[in-house]
Amino acid sequence: MSKPLSIALTLLAGFILQVSIAPQIAVFGIVPNFLFLVVVTIALTQGPVAGCVAVFVGGLVLDLVNAGVVGPLALVLAVVGYVAGMLTANLFAEGWLLPVSVVALASLATEVSYGIVLSVMGTGAPFWSGLLTTMLPSAVYHTALAVLVYPLLARLLRIERPMRSFRRLA
Repeated sequence: MSKPLSIALTLLAGFILQVSIAPQIAVFGIVPNFLFLVVVTIALTQGPVAGCVAVFVGGLVLDLVNAGVVGPLALVLAVVGYVAGMLTANLFAEGWLLPVSVVALASLATEVSYGIVLSVMGTGAPFWSGLLTTMLPSAVYHTALAVLVYPLLARLLRIERPMRSFRRLA
């Protein structure tokens, strides 16, 4: 299967899961964002450019589906996806702890940045109350789901890349 086709099918599957299953498995009012997990996995496995494009498209689709302002989530996700995609060269193919940690940080960065953008626009909940009630629990929920979802998606999306160096992360 070609790379663009696998990315498109994965985005479509993430969108379908987001609109059909995600509201049903909400925990204490926190709805998981499957599309976020898909697009961050795409960024981690395909690199910054493919990740940024996929994340922007995914964020724009989520903004269009949600009843609210169109664009802020796509913008925030594009920046976070690009930064996560820049880490591709430093991720080990068989490791799962580092990618899940990146997903945790990306989720927290996305939630906080989106909260800030909505607060500046005057359309969101108060930032500080949302931080404790929505943003932090959402980041924890996404991290728990990433432990289950990332290995499967990464195996599906990973392309074989030649090893360029043996650099250590420390």
